[in-house]
Amino acid sequence: MLSRIAESLFWIGRYIERSDGTARILDVHLQLLLEDPWIDEDVACRSLLSVMGSLSPQGVAHVRRNDVLQHLAVDRVNPASIAYSLNAARENARRAREIVSTELWETLNTTNSRMPRRLQSEKVHEFFQWVRERAALAVGIVDSSTSRDESWQFFTLGRSIERADMTARLLATRSLTEASGPSWTTILRSCGAYEAYLRTYRGMPSARNAAEFLLLDRLFPRSIIYSIARAEECMSAIDPRADRVGHSNNVLRALGQIRNDLEYRPIGEILSEIPHHMERVQTVTREASEAIRHRFFPTHAEPSWIGETS
Repeated sequence: MLSRIAESLFWIGRYIERSDGTARILDVHLQLLLEDPWIDEDVACRSLLSVMGSLSPQGVAHVRRNDVLQHLAVDRVNPASIAYSLNAARENARRAREIVSTELWETLNTTNSRMPRRLQSEKVHEFFQWVRERAALAVGIVDSSTSRDESWQFFTLGRSIERADMTARLLATRSLTEASGPSWTTILRSCGAYEAYLRTYRGMPSARNAAEFLLLDRLFPRSIIYSIARAEECMSAIDPRADRVGHSNNVLRALGQIRNDLEYRPIGEILSEIPHHMERVQTVTREASEAIRHRFFPTHAEPSWIGETS
């Protein structure tokens, strides 16, 4: 496969997943600001922007809910925003038009053209729901109509790496406002994980069990471990190696190290330092993405977030 096509498919997967993950995180935390009058809005908004890898708006002394909405939802020049991600997915589909299905192209094109430039405060939740539905539609089209060849592997590799990153960001936001932060029930619902959690643990969410489920459950598709394992499977299919000693594939090495670290570290230890461990997950996803770029897309610059934490 041409590196140009492979790169476009990889980033279509990442940008679709990024728009979905950003919508989920914003929906949870902006609703929390409305419901809890004791939260310091400026501190919470700046912390949320930081976790999302976005710089605070220039010239704004006190960051409000509407500033975050503008910056992370509809700002078309901020790489961390939903609008930017949807447009970037569409542009990558245009560059790979010879291999992207007509149905996927029309879905991404229509989604991008209907992206609003301004949000009415009373329709924010409906907007986030729309973004999630459009992302699910795009992914469903790929899953139901794409042969399981390299094109599907690159798309799924991008999605899996981005999903691990976005779930880590969501878990990191748990401690933004300390006692006033979102409950574990809210976080599970934002991931579409609440019913799956109840079937698994048969009880109301506790911090330990909910974190364990979203971090380590090998069967739930939005858990970090599941996403990392899926990325490893895609990478092995794209670039099979039979090394007798160690791993010569830097992508597999990076993903394997963080997977083992999470699986074998006591959950209580992870819970006590969630921001630190989730930052490590984000670092590994960047390292894996950079290794993929060097291995498969050596002539192209990698799209990146602005102000990513390191």
